[in-house]
Amino acid sequence: MGLELYLDLLSQPCRAVYIFAKKNGIPFELRIVDLIKGQHLSDAFAQMNPLKKVPALKDGDFTLTESVAILLYLTRKYKVPDYWYPQDLQARARVDEYLAWQHTTLRRSCLRALWHKVMFPVFLGEPVSPQTLAATLAELDVNLQLLEDKFLQNKAFLTGPHISLADLVAITELMHPVGAGCQVFESRPKLATWRQRVEAAVGEDLFRDAHEVILKAKDFPPADPTIKQKLMPWVLAMIR
Repeated sequence: MGLELYLDLLSQPCRAVYIFAKKNGIPFELRIVDLIKGQHLSDAFAQMNPLKKVPALKDGDFTLTESVAILLYLTRKYKVPDYWYPQDLQARARVDEYLAWQHTTLRRSCLRALWHKVMFPVFLGEPVSPQTLAATLAELDVNLQLLEDKFLQNKAFLTGPHISLADLVAITELMHPVGAGCQVFESRPKLATWRQRVEAAVGEDLFRDAHEVILKAKDFPPADPTIKQKLMPWVLAMIR
C-alpha cells in the first residue's frame, strides 16, 4: 500500500496536511474520517490510531499521528521546495518557533471561537453565554495581535520572504473563526494582505477546496442526540 492520509477537512491541521500534500504533488489515498459523526472515536479507527485523532498517516506498515510530525515527515520523505522547512539553521528555527508557539495559543483560541460561536449553539444545540463568547473572542484578538506583532511583523510571510509550514499551519487555523463568521481580517490589513499572499502561493483553487467544509459550518444540521452524547466528552476535552 502507498501513502494513506486519514483526514476530515473540518479539522484545521487536516487542512494543512491536505494542502501541503496536494500542493507538492505527493500521491496519497484519502481516507475520510467524519468527525461530526464521531468516526474518530470508533473502535475500528482506534486500531489504526489509539489517540482517536486526525490527521493520521499510514505509509505501508508505518503509522504516524500529530499534524506537525506528519508535515515534517512529508518534507523529509518527498522532494519538496526548501522554503517549506529550510535547511538553513536559523530559518528552520523560525519555523520551529512558530510551530511550537501555536499549539496552545492561536490553535486554542481559533478552535474555541468556532465552537463557542457556531458549533455549540447550532450543531449541538447548547447555548453559550455572552460572557463566555466575549472572553473567547477577546482571547482570539490577543493571539491575532501576537501573530501580527511577533511573527509577521513587516515580512511577506511569517518567517521570511517565502511561504513555509508556519504560514500553512497559521492560515488553516485562522479559517476556523472565519468559518464561524468572525471578522478576522477585516480590521487587520497586514494580516489580510498576508492571507492573499498565502492563498496565491498555495493556489486559490486548492485553498478554496480545502476550506469548503469549514466555510459552511454555520449551515450544519443539528446533531442527532446519539451522536451528540458520543461527541460531548471529546468536544469538552478538546476546547478546555
